[in-house]
Amino acid sequence: MKSHLFAKISLALLLTTPTALRLKAQTDVAPPSRVPETQVKALKDLHFGMFVCWSFSSFSGMEWTTGVTTVDLFAAKDCDTDQWAKTATEAGMGYILFLTKHHDGFCLWDTKTTERRVTKAPLGRDVLGELRKSCDKYGIKVALYFSEGEWGWPDFPDGRKRRNNGGYNPALKKAQLKELLTQYGRIEYIWFDNAVGDGGLSHEETVKWLKQFQPNCFAGFNTGDQSNADIRLGEMGQPGPLAPLKKDGTGRNYRLAEFTYPILPKHEGGAMWFYSLPKHDNLCLPAEKIYADYLGAVKFDNIFSLDVGPDYNGRLREIDIKTLRQVGRYIREEDAPPGAPNP
Repeated sequence: MKSHLFAKISLALLLTTPTALRLKAQTDVAPPSRVPETQVKALKDLHFGMFVCWSFSSFSGMEWTTGVTTVDLFAAKDCDTDQWAKTATEAGMGYILFLTKHHDGFCLWDTKTTERRVTKAPLGRDVLGELRKSCDKYGIKVALYFSEGEWGWPDFPDGRKRRNNGGYNPALKKAQLKELLTQYGRIEYIWFDNAVGDGGLSHEETVKWLKQFQPNCFAGFNTGDQSNADIRLGEMGQPGPLAPLKKDGTGRNYRLAEFTYPILPKHEGGAMWFYSLPKHDNLCLPAEKIYADYLGAVKFDNIFSLDVGPDYNGRLREIDIKTLRQVGRYIREEDAPPGAPNP
């Protein structure tokens, strides 16, 4: 009788509890476990990787591409992930950081959460799935970039101001992260872009959600709350020491520092992080500058993610390949960089 009465009371409490609180109770998970030090060292030892940005902006000639209503803007008819992975190994890189979704919501994997995906575009192929196979073939690791918010999502229900027009859809954010973390093998870290907000799921809850599926996957946020971040991200950054944890909590529990910038130098018109325009096909940072920052990454135990943008056909530019191969020769000491003393 007492257990029957207790069940009735519990049901009544559930039915009278506000929906938001019930949903929170259902989605709460245990605090994330700390990534073991051996895994931290393994990621640090990679030091150098390729950041691949390929999406709508590769075809628009703009950094942020808003107002897109059809996936046909992503007009690629081909893609060569083997070329990306092979070039990465030739450059002395240990991983590829791949853009899975930018702020426009276009997904570069075969997601079941939206029609705005690459398998619905003219290419019709799961690019992330192909990249996973290419990286396994060439023996390099995989990390992912993911925009937390999207321009097309609705306003926050509690009246909070949107950030750069990024809206609210925590359920979709969680569903997409679950796909990425359960269908594409081991992911070393996720580079979360907070430029248009967190999508309605706080960074604390985002990390908890991530760690459910891959406890040893690191999380980093380019802006916003850093309290549960494993990695300090350095967008347009440079080599440097890891900042210590501050007493007020603003230093956070970072385990390592990452920095990234595009292989394209500053130029007029076109994008920086994505393929720019054909007229810029001969623009590229010198191998010597990239190698110097690689040495800085090694010195400070950073990871250095050099951004390259595949062209309209999903291939790296010839000048990028040539430059990266030269960096690899410097790293392997096959060539002496300019200014180095003769042996």
